[in-house]
Amino acid sequence: MKPLLLDLFCGAGGAAVGYHRAGFDVVGVDINPQPDYPFEFHQADAIDYLLGHFARYAAVHASPPCQAHTTLAKGTNNNTGDYPDLIAITRGVLSMIARPYVIENVPSSPLLYPITLCGEMFGLDVIRHRDFESNRLLLQPSHPRHRGRVAGWRHGVKVDGPYLAVYGRGGDKGTIATRQAAMGCEWITSYAALGEAIPPAYTEYVGAQLLTVAAL
Repeated sequence: MKPLLLDLFCGAGGAAVGYHRAGFDVVGVDINPQPDYPFEFHQADAIDYLLGHFARYAAVHASPPCQAHTTLAKGTNNNTGDYPDLIAITRGVLSMIARPYVIENVPSSPLLYPITLCGEMFGLDVIRHRDFESNRLLLQPSHPRHRGRVAGWRHGVKVDGPYLAVYGRGGDKGTIATRQAAMGCEWITSYAALGEAIPPAYTEYVGAQLLTVAAL
């Protein structure tokens, strides 16, 4: 039997598919309905579910809401207080349950000693930097130089480049199909869900390392 991984704040399953490819069975939990999620799914509060069911799982991945830590929220919009910040409480509960864990978030978030992954590391057509904290050792791959800019409109100027933006709807950022292909998330069917997802290649890389220390 494959070890079972709990995927908290799971969204549409970008992380889940990567962990499944790495060798885990995956169960997702999110407070919102996730019709695209490709594995067993429970609609529930992530922390409440973790406290009530952690004994079933060999490892845990958590992607707490990132909006409070995005560059836009911290900078131009100055509205970090409008969004929940659940990283600290998530880390606190995960630290208590004695399971290998990973917390994923944007690079400007307060993760502890994270590694950073980028689409260029995996031959993807997105940059999509994301950080990964763990209570187990994760190795940081080399970060290749970006080959250019993210294509689209910037302040009224059309910019060409090898990467696709997968957030928002304006600025010539591509269709659902082109975003699915760029991310490797062909099962996700909405702009919003793709905008919040991470490429499965990231967690396939992380999961291969986590699998060696997961409690079987």
